[in-house]
Amino acid sequence: MERNASSPLNSTFLLTQLLPITTADINATVKAFSVFDGCDHQVEAILFDLTLQCINVVVGIPANLLVIAILIRNRKEPSTSDIFLGCLAFMDAYFGAMTPFNLLNLYFWQSKGIWSAIKFSYGVKDTTGPLFLSCICIDRFMAVLFPIIFGQHKHVRYRISLSMLVLCLTFAYSGAKVVGGLPNFEKVFTGEVLATFAWMIVCNISILWALKRSRGAGKDEMHPMKKKAFKTVYSILCIIVFNYLPPVALFPFEDYYSPDVFRCYVQPTGFAFLNISSTTQPLVYLSRLEKVPFLSDMCIKNCCTHASAENKNKKTPAQSTLA
Repeated sequence: MERNASSPLNSTFLLTQLLPITTADINATVKAFSVFDGCDHQVEAILFDLTLQCINVVVGIPANLLVIAILIRNRKEPSTSDIFLGCLAFMDAYFGAMTPFNLLNLYFWQSKGIWSAIKFSYGVKDTTGPLFLSCICIDRFMAVLFPIIFGQHKHVRYRISLSMLVLCLTFAYSGAKVVGGLPNFEKVFTGEVLATFAWMIVCNISILWALKRSRGAGKDEMHPMKKKAFKTVYSILCIIVFNYLPPVALFPFEDYYSPDVFRCYVQPTGFAFLNISSTTQPLVYLSRLEKVPFLSDMCIKNCCTHASAENKNKKTPAQSTLA
């Protein structure tokens, strides 16, 4: 009887003693939220990435909006790859617009909800750039090397379907990035970048080789349309090498770095070159145009106004002396 009577007391005593320990253990396993993702004392590479992203805000957003305006203006005579360029420009403008929120959240708000939205924008940038550039490469590849098949599939519905597929993959990847906790999730992006980088390199080199061969023997000048295509493909190749080569060179060697070094230094540095493509891509597109609409007219108008004002100032002294 005494044993049975003391059992509840002993159980209560044991629970009382174990409860603080268990609670402490649980609290110890809960990871504190950090907008720096555990790199609070190793922020150099993150700040380097954010510095380049500020260029996206100042230059990239206006350039992408200008690209979208030009594509809308030329919608009556569109190029087959305009839908890919438009989607890419819109997503780049969206990514650039998230940079101020990122900066404010890092140093002022410290909001987990806003950080989730920023991570979603990072997922969008990770996916749309390589995939839409790959779509443009496919379009040019088919046009140059397989013109007959390309002519049979010029309808816009094929491009819309491909764009919808890219957007579905983008939102799926971005959603998974926000959720987090997926094993080896970083390697998904590494595989994507490696595959698209290899494809775009092979595709563009094949196009350049085919265009050079098309000049024929004894011909020094290339056909104007082929010359334009040559410049387009060459510019895309430059973007690929400058913006996508650093992550391709760094990310496959993740296992050779310590987790902290890879997360706090290697990843932000590689992503910095990828993120600045939100500025380089629209600028390269605008540089290929013979005349940039909207901007050119505005500049000409300002120059004419300035020149006419100077002429008036020059004429005024002459007229006064004649008088």
